[in-house]
Amino acid sequence: MTDLAQIPLTRIDGSADSLANHGGNVLLVVNVASKCGLTPQYEGLEKLYEDYKTKGFEVLGFPANDFGAQEPGTDEEIVEFCQLNYGVSFPLFTKADVTGDAKQPLYVALTGAIPTKQGDVDGMKERFKGYGMTPNEDPEVLWNFEKFLIARDGSVVGRFAPGTAPQDPLLVDAIEAQLAK
Repeated sequence: MTDLAQIPLTRIDGSADSLANHGGNVLLVVNVASKCGLTPQYEGLEKLYEDYKTKGFEVLGFPANDFGAQEPGTDEEIVEFCQLNYGVSFPLFTKADVTGDAKQPLYVALTGAIPTKQGDVDGMKERFKGYGMTPNEDPEVLWNFEKFLIARDGSVVGRFAPGTAPQDPLLVDAIEAQLAK
C-alpha cells in the first residue's frame, strides 16, 4: 500500500507539499468544486476547520473538474471564489482529477484504502439517475465533496458520501473520536 505521507502534492499557489507536512494532525481530505449544488458545504468545512484546528485538525481541499464541469476555473479563480464567498482559510491544492484514468496519486491511494463510503449513497445515486446521469460505482469517488478522514498516524479511517454535510453527526463524531486519540 502507498504511504500517503510521501505522495507529492501541489498547493494551489504552486508550492510543493505532502501529507507528511501535516503529520500528527487529523485530516479531512475533500474534493471540492465552485459550481456544484454542494458548494455551500465550503461554509461548513471552514467552520469545522476553525472549530478544531487548535486541536490538531485540518481540512484539505482538492478542487476537481471531474463532475459536470463544476470546477471550470483556474487555480487563481478558485482561490478568489473560495475566499470571497466562503472565507476559506484551510489549505487548497491545485486542481486535479480525483476519478478515472488520470486520477491523481493521492486519490488512487485514498480510494484503495477505503473502497466504499458511508452516508446516503443510494439516495444520491437515485437523484443522478433521475437526471439521466450514470453515477460512479465504488471504489471511484461519487461526486464533489466526498470526504476522507485520515488519522494522526496517516491511516485512512473514514470515507463519507458527498451529501454528508460537514456538521453531520456521523462525520463530526468520527473527527472527534480521532482527535481524542
